Amino acid sequence: MEKLALLARVEAKPGKEAEVLAFLKSALPLAQAESGTISWYALQLGPSTFGIFDTFETEEGRQAHLGGAIAEALMANAEALLAGPPEIEKVTLVAAKSGPNF
Repeated sequence: MEKLALLARVEAKPGKEAEVLAFLKSALPLAQAESGTISWYALQLGPSTFGIFDTFETEEGRQAHLGGAIAEALMANAEALLAGPPEIEKVTLVAAKSGPNF
């Protein structure tokens, strides 16, 4: 069961919203390749505000994700695309529902 999560929030630079959206969509295969990442969601929270929410069973999985390909690509493009550094919060899940009726 997922016990841990990350909530990342990013703000696109003016005019870069479409590029941030495209970047997030392109990251899905990278997340799918991470064995320690149980679920991964890319979010649009507002016109220029985006986020990523992902869940993990172990701290090792969470740390692997933080040091993985998505984080590396995000940081490599941060200066060009983002208005500021990503805000990343470590989250502990207290209840969850998933499955076909989700």
